[in-house]
Amino acid sequence: MTAKLHEASNDFFLQLPNILGGIVFVLAAWFIGKLVANGLRKGFHHKGLVDLGGVLSSLVFGLIVAASVLVASVIIFPSVKPATIISSLGIGSVAIGFAFKDILQNLLAGILLLINRPYRRGDQIVVKDFEGTVEHIQSRATLIKTYDGRRVIIPNSDVYTSPVIVNTAFATRRSQFDVGIGYGDDPEKACQIFADAIARVAGVEADPAPEVLPWGLADSYVTLRARWWTESKRTNVAHIQARVILALYKAAKEAAIDLPYPTTVMLFHDQSEATDGDRSSQREGWPAGANPPGPRWKKPPEGDAPKPAGHKPDE
Repeated sequence: MTAKLHEASNDFFLQLPNILGGIVFVLAAWFIGKLVANGLRKGFHHKGLVDLGGVLSSLVFGLIVAASVLVASVIIFPSVKPATIISSLGIGSVAIGFAFKDILQNLLAGILLLINRPYRRGDQIVVKDFEGTVEHIQSRATLIKTYDGRRVIIPNSDVYTSPVIVNTAFATRRSQFDVGIGYGDDPEKACQIFADAIARVAGVEADPAPEVLPWGLADSYVTLRARWWTESKRTNVAHIQARVILALYKAAKEAAIDLPYPTTVMLFHDQSEATDGDRSSQREGWPAGANPPGPRWKKPPEGDAPKPAGHKPDE
């Protein structure tokens, strides 16, 4: 045992320079990796690509440190061949790829999102059932702050493969609201009154100008659709829409434009009255025409004697 311990200690001291050399190499590579990563981060930051710079700098730093560990292992253990290490990594990378499939998929999707930049920090987007402001685009997920103050973490692969609505992609955004007026009012005049009222609302863009269009004939009212443009931020859209609705209400009230409730008309028909079936006398709204068909009870079947006027069939 003493001989074995003496031999092990001798081997250790013989390998000590190699061990120190490997440690120094890893530390130097770690320091160089930090410098390279900081340089990448600053370079992308000046170009406005903060998130992309953060992801790429982390990847480059990890690759430099991993490569330095491999080189240090060869320095410490000279009997280990680089080809053996590379072949072992090739076999292990397959297992790692299967084990971390989702992580690698999100990483690749995050890099593609950061390169293509369909949206960026501060944009307001809609992904599936989530809507909010983009806080941060990480290597694995996109962080969204909802309008009610909650954080949603969406995997980058879901974002990359799903339709994304970028509400702030352009400076202005159009909103719309439907309002119904009574059938006794003039739709053309109402459209002009409402358009003028919207144009006076603070925050509504003058170009393109707001417009109000006849949009439908409902059961109880004529539908007018008001459309206007505002700045695309959600706060502006919500607050200005509230002002527009209030302006439409006040304009309708000042101009005596009817904003009707849903109305249902019920016609009670007396089956025993003399005009039963006479389309020229009833009020159901049927187009009688010049020669309306007469009531059936006034047309006796062929072969029967004519009935006196006012006679009703037996019930």
